[in-house]
Amino acid sequence: MASSARTGKPEDDVTKKLPHVQRTITSTKSLALTGKLEADVEIKASPEQFYDMVANKPHLVPHACNDKVQGCDLHEGEWGKVGTIIIRRYVLDGKAKQTKEVIEALDPDKKLIIAKVMEGDVMEEYKSFLLSIQVSPRSEGSGSVVHLTLEYEKLHQGIDHPQTMLQLIKDVSNDIDAHLTKPN
Repeated sequence: MASSARTGKPEDDVTKKLPHVQRTITSTKSLALTGKLEADVEIKASPEQFYDMVANKPHLVPHACNDKVQGCDLHEGEWGKVGTIIIRRYVLDGKAKQTKEVIEALDPDKKLIIAKVMEGDVMEEYKSFLLSIQVSPRSEGSGSVVHLTLEYEKLHQGIDHPQTMLQLIKDVSNDIDAHLTKPN
């Protein structure tokens, strides 16, 4: 059996490692299609107020920002429950869009909401799309910080990262805050 000049080990050992190298390259290609965008939005509303609106009353969000979110309909399940499926209608880049989402996690203690997009316009460009919203009290003073996370896998390299979607969600968060804190 011949030896590898670089390692002095039999060539068989080098050949056995080659499939591993190919898998690594494939994983790297796949990782280039996946992404994660995060942003924080400081708001005046309490974590409890904001969480309640987004987790338990998303159908009221259009009242806060009807120029951005035109509807949120219950498709299956109950508001404020894991497994609930909702249909959200919104405007992105001046165009009417729609998603069908399943609520994957709700944690009232951590003020955490996780929704997975199942169908809709987003899925024309992404293989998977997950939205996480977590609301925490500010470290100083009153108000809260809304932490937004988008985790996604693009269908191909030609797809942009969803920066405009993240900006829309930040804008909607600010509109919800203004709605919740406006004087009666």
